[in-house]
Amino acid sequence: MPESLLHVENLNVTYNLGKQNEMRSLQDVSLDIYPEEFVIVFGPSGCGKSTLLYSLAALQAPTSGEILCNGKAFSKMTKKDKLLYHQTGMGIIFQAFFLIPSLTIIDNICLPKLFRNEDKKKRREEGMELLKRFGILEQAYKFPSELSGGQKQRASIARSLINKPGIIFADEPVGNLDSASATNVMAILKELNEVDKKTIILVTHEPNHLPYGDRNIFMKDGKLIREEVHKEKRPLLPVVTATPKIEADKRSPELEMLLRSFQGMPQEEVATLLMPYKIKQLMFHIFSEITEEQVKITEGFLQEYLFQNLNRDQLNTMLDTEMALGGASWNARRADSFSHRVDDLVMLARKIKEKPSEEVASLSAYLNQFFDLKLNEEHMIRFQSLLHERLENKTDLEGLDHLLDLAWKNGGLGMHKFTAERVAREVEMICLIKY
Repeated sequence: MPESLLHVENLNVTYNLGKQNEMRSLQDVSLDIYPEEFVIVFGPSGCGKSTLLYSLAALQAPTSGEILCNGKAFSKMTKKDKLLYHQTGMGIIFQAFFLIPSLTIIDNICLPKLFRNEDKKKRREEGMELLKRFGILEQAYKFPSELSGGQKQRASIARSLINKPGIIFADEPVGNLDSASATNVMAILKELNEVDKKTIILVTHEPNHLPYGDRNIFMKDGKLIREEVHKEKRPLLPVVTATPKIEADKRSPELEMLLRSFQGMPQEEVATLLMPYKIKQLMFHIFSEITEEQVKITEGFLQEYLFQNLNRDQLNTMLDTEMALGGASWNARRADSFSHRVDDLVMLARKIKEKPSEEVASLSAYLNQFFDLKLNEEHMIRFQSLLHERLENKTDLEGLDHLLDLAWKNGGLGMHKFTAERVAREVEMICLIKY
């Protein structure tokens, strides 16, 4: 049975311990990572995922708990042991590249070998081989400022591999890249895992990276909340550790199955196939006090509306028409209220999708009016900043709810708890329709 490569037991990291501004970044984290796994640690900004990565890289000392690499505890390693681990045991890829501006690309890549006093000719040959592999050989004698973001990140990956480590840590490696470069970098990481048999540990807040992982670990508020296994590389028999049971978030089994089925499909196709789920969620979001038969009939009308085969007035008419005549038998007031509510949500979602540069302004104006928030200029600026966090997938429904409810002095908006929850759910529904 293979042993775990990295074993984490009851890890806690607290910043400013004992001070007024004390902050717990990791709370009782326990997990095992096995050789040749591609593990993705996923969660919103501030959830502790980068702290976990730097702890695994022996760059962040824990407040309590222990990490073992190949059975040897970090806390018992000498300075020489840790130096060897940093030089040859692991490589790290940063979001910001961290290439030295005054050095050429080949010198940046060979720098880790320089500290090991390796032969200059040999290290340059190995560096050139990596540049050739990643398609940037012609950039060897250029400086970082002369390269594109994607080229810089490929150089950063080459640097992380120059000492042939077994583990690669990637901290939001495509956060500063365009979509084409991001896809290229993710493909390189997948190749390093599958062809070179490197263990990859990547942290991200981007949901579209999840299909790359053999195992995805979800974090929130410094804790591991659940995991998904796509390709099992762990021992077949259960490993007895101090790992607490990871409790899954409540999520629709229907959506879970859909998301698994959609991996690798173009976004336009996913959006179309998600239509039944959108319709059902839109129904329950707006109104639920109708019979099951009325729900089924109305879902059909909503589908026609979302595919733009019905306009708002036609939807209203069909809802108000008797079932015997092909309608849903709603009363006129309910039908009018429902159709207007649907139309407002869908029109806003379409508007912010068509004009992404105006999405924050459009969404904040709609929410301010719909919920009668009466925000002054200062509050509106912060409100828009919080909405931007959600639209950029840097936080989730609960994260936005928390920030809206949080006191102003603590960086929140200070909304009433009930209002914050309603606003957050409204934003979530609009994000779903927009997708």
